[in-house]
Amino acid sequence: MDYKQLWEGVLTRLSPVIGKAHLLSFFKDSIISRFENGVVTIAAPSTIACNFIRDRYEVKLFQMVREMDPDVKQIDFEIQGGLADAEHPSKVDMSKFGGMQARERKVPNKQEVLLEDGMRSKMFNPRYTLQNFIAGTENRLAHAACMAVAAKPGDIYNPLFLYGGVGLGKTHLLQGTGIEIKKNYPNKNVVYMTSERFINEIVEAIGKKHTSSFKDRYRKVDCLIVDDIQFFGNKASSQQEFFHTFNELYDAGKQIIISSDRPPRELDELEDRLVSRFAMGMVVELQLPEFETRMAILNAKCQEYQVFVDREVLEFMAYNVQTSIRELEGILVKAIAEAQLTDTTPTIKSVAEAIRRLNKDEELKGFNVDLSKRMTVRTSDDVIDLVVAYFKLTRSDITGEERRKQVMVPRQICMYLIRELLDHSYETIGESFGGRNHTTVLHACNKIGIEMDKDSRIKRDVNALKREIGV
Repeated sequence: MDYKQLWEGVLTRLSPVIGKAHLLSFFKDSIISRFENGVVTIAAPSTIACNFIRDRYEVKLFQMVREMDPDVKQIDFEIQGGLADAEHPSKVDMSKFGGMQARERKVPNKQEVLLEDGMRSKMFNPRYTLQNFIAGTENRLAHAACMAVAAKPGDIYNPLFLYGGVGLGKTHLLQGTGIEIKKNYPNKNVVYMTSERFINEIVEAIGKKHTSSFKDRYRKVDCLIVDDIQFFGNKASSQQEFFHTFNELYDAGKQIIISSDRPPRELDELEDRLVSRFAMGMVVELQLPEFETRMAILNAKCQEYQVFVDREVLEFMAYNVQTSIRELEGILVKAIAEAQLTDTTPTIKSVAEAIRRLNKDEELKGFNVDLSKRMTVRTSDDVIDLVVAYFKLTRSDITGEERRKQVMVPRQICMYLIRELLDHSYETIGESFGGRNHTTVLHACNKIGIEMDKDSRIKRDVNALKREIGV
């Protein structure tokens, strides 16, 4: 059995256990690099991916490898930085697992559309693509409409009118559609702009008496994308110019895409003739994302930023930030940035504090700890309770004889923290852990002290635990 066949069999067994998001985020580009003397070596392209795979799934992977080949006696892990970029004969096609697509991390170059007379559109944000838009059941129609328009601009769904509240992804879809049209039709003139930009250009053209050249410029485009059309309200000149531009483009079979915070019939400040034209095409609402969609968005962002955040923490974010995708991503970015600055890992408490700072009066769900108070650590039992909750273990795991790494390391961290925070003697600490002797506790404390300088994951865990109690 070759390495690729062995690893594909292991991943096939693992995928139902961990889910698509983690499989794609952390096992993408991983391989079996060696199989010598009964030892299978698993290689990953980054420290984050390698640590995640080893810390979370070492036992399961060993069991699954043994199922595939009983001669395996041990598994080991290593980092091969070039795996993410290079082709490798042992790489597994990740699209085989439940229709997952191994997405390319590279994003398009920044695009600015330049017309022949020097007019420039607003630059597209290369992060906004139709491929990385998370389309849950509530917004699948909007995404499908944009894909259809990008495939045949001016031929179907013209005009395309997207509406919805703030932060639900309208700009993402508009810019993603523009980028996709440019990709499919490089020679087409695609112009994306905000309504504010359009208004400012009209005001400038009137002031400089260049309205005729302004009209000529916009009526030469192949696709005009205007964001937040509601701001045309009560601006008669802008509405009049846009009405004529709309008619010229529509009659010429050019694509028009518009977004608003309301459906056409509720745009009371706009002229009826404009509203009627918006309504004659495809009108699609972007709705609030459901919990599953919010989780998918958070997992995708963690993959994009190449960070690992515990699933329970992500679930807490998704459960408590429901009104806006932009706000949801903002909370995640704040949590990641704060964790990196303090060399910790995001926890439910740190995320709750970030949400509370943003929405001071909002009641957080699934969280019953008073954020105004820090946990007080007075005894070794207090530290054990803290570590047990953080690592999602039981008290008997920490104080018992279990020697799996997933339990051994938290136990050693617990001993280290008791020694550092409470200054208990090694003998006293040992008594709290089933009567372990002085040498065992000394070894644990020294080992964690050394490992904190070498293993960033251990250092972040220790710092996060200290932060929980305000140290």
